[in-house]
Amino acid sequence: MSSSRAPRPLARLSTGLRRALTIWRRSIQARVVAGTVLLSTVVVSGVGWFLLQQTRDGLLEQRVQRVVAEADDETAEARSRLSFAAGTDVNASGQQQDLIDPIIGRGSTRGFAVILSPPVTTGGNTLAGGGAKFTQNLDKASVPAALEERFSKPRGTAWTYTKIRTTGPVAGVEEGPGIAVASQVTLPANGETYTLYYLYPLTEQAETLALVTRALLAAAVLLVVLVAGVAWLVTRQVVAPIRLAREVAERLAAGQLQERLRVTGEDDLARLATSFNQMASNLQRQIRQLEELSRLQRRFVSDVSHELRTPLTTVRMAGDVLHDAREDFDPATARAAELLQTELDRFETLLADLLEISRFDAGAAVLEADDVNLVDVVRRVADNTKALAEQRLTRVVVIDPGKPCLAEADVRRVERIVRNLVTNAIDHAETRDIVIRVAADDETAAISVRDYGVGLAAGESAMVFNRFWRADPARARTSGGTGLGLSISMEDTHLHGGWLQAWGRPGEGAQFRLTLPRRLNQSLRHSPLPLVPVDSEVSA
Repeated sequence: MSSSRAPRPLARLSTGLRRALTIWRRSIQARVVAGTVLLSTVVVSGVGWFLLQQTRDGLLEQRVQRVVAEADDETAEARSRLSFAAGTDVNASGQQQDLIDPIIGRGSTRGFAVILSPPVTTGGNTLAGGGAKFTQNLDKASVPAALEERFSKPRGTAWTYTKIRTTGPVAGVEEGPGIAVASQVTLPANGETYTLYYLYPLTEQAETLALVTRALLAAAVLLVVLVAGVAWLVTRQVVAPIRLAREVAERLAAGQLQERLRVTGEDDLARLATSFNQMASNLQRQIRQLEELSRLQRRFVSDVSHELRTPLTTVRMAGDVLHDAREDFDPATARAAELLQTELDRFETLLADLLEISRFDAGAAVLEADDVNLVDVVRRVADNTKALAEQRLTRVVVIDPGKPCLAEADVRRVERIVRNLVTNAIDHAETRDIVIRVAADDETAAISVRDYGVGLAAGESAMVFNRFWRADPARARTSGGTGLGLSISMEDTHLHGGWLQAWGRPGEGAQFRLTLPRRLNQSLRHSPLPLVPVDSEVSA
């Protein structure tokens, strides 16, 4: 039970991250607000840090000046007392006690502690070595070793930062950061020099700095929130019309050509909405004109195609009679009869293609699907185009996987696609071989037709499927093509839900690839054959 529930928090976290990334990618407002908050946070943090540093330095500088002055006053007063006691007390121990006791007493009321070191001229003059006098419960380790080392010889007054340590309660002094001030006095009794270490805590300054820090932090958070709110409001005023324009544009793209933006005001956004509406009106008018022209064109092609069938049938009957009797004619008349028969064949092919195009335009084309072996289709097309290939001194070579490649398709339409691709390749092969490959996997099946002729220039691989388009209009077609074969092939491919793609390079030939799903209504994601040939210089 527990093992099945364990991934749920991770799944929720992953879902939340995906949603956040989606919002980040799609929302300009979110990115602007986040960027503004980030920059504001950096600026406020920098300014706050600078102010804290200035406040800290000011508090410490003021505290140092005050404690150094106070320590100098205490030392001067101690020297004055010693000078008065020089004639009455000649005991060094007594003078030490008279020196330190009043300072300790004042320190308990003024908030500092004091340590009197052993004589600096003796060998064991360190505080840790004993002989020092100090405020009760004060840890002698509160004096930094560097400061103690500095006053191992007679020196002037000096100070440093330190950490005050105690072994118990000390009146007016708390553990924590502090300032250590050192100065020296000489006892008249023995002429020895002693160091006085004054330890002043920084408790008040730390509390003041903490108060300032909390105030700055609260102000910074409030400022960032206010900046975020202002940024959200400002961007909302800009983004809301843009979102509305996007929604209207999506409805226009979906065919709702009557959609328009509401124009309010006279600012830049209002002028943008006006321009958008004018553009939509122009597009609507042009689309309707194009739809009308396209409808008239389809109507014309359909009508002409059907109207030509009757006279073409009559002309075909007369042409067949003349062609059958051509042996009784003189050579010139016999040749004319043969040319008439050839052109009638081309005319019938063109008329059949026009009728097929009109069916596609009318949406009347339907599939008669069945399981088709693409290998059989390819070999049948290769056999039917063998004579045409021999006329162009080329060969059609079939490379199959050695097993059936089945797909649910309309065999007549697939065979027409392959025949159009092969005859197109024969037109441009320039006596080089044409290679047809067939392959299939669990989801798709594909056929590629490769020639090594003139190839395609940049941009022509998408144009070859346009109606009546030719790469070289002056080029002769031995197959008698109408310019509609590849266009019809593309329509047949769309009926199957497949891909028909072209690749070509000038001087390297071209390759056309037909990819079909193994089952109808199955989406395509890949093809078992590459579009770019493996023997091309590009792939190498």
